[in-house]
Amino acid sequence: MESDQLQQYVPVLILTAVALAFAVGNLVISVVLGKIGKRTKIKDTPYECGMLPEGAGSSRLSVKFYLVAMLFILFDIEVVFLYPWATVYKDLLADPLQKNVIFGSMVSFLGILFIGYIYAIKKGAFDWNKR
Repeated sequence: MESDQLQQYVPVLILTAVALAFAVGNLVISVVLGKIGKRTKIKDTPYECGMLPEGAGSSRLSVKFYLVAMLFILFDIEVVFLYPWATVYKDLLADPLQKNVIFGSMVSFLGILFIGYIYAIKKGAFDWNKR
């Protein structure tokens, strides 16, 4: 009986061995081929449509970009939590003891997010003309 259960893990062990061999093989091949191909300084310069590159490779972005990105993540996560709640809300209302708790928890969640939205508006996070 125990040998039958252990035999069920043989395909998993084979798959693990193949995956490890593939990963290690790719690393070894990249090291070997990397030593064969000598890289010069000219090969390492970025190619920009035949023009010589000007300036730094990466430019600095405004803090406003990161602020808008964080606000997008905040309100995107709101939808991620709101959608499953909305899909099962009707089923959750069947329990009369939890009816107010379920609705109150989502209202408090949306209230906290609304306070964050008002804070962002007061700080001028959505005003692109400000510095």
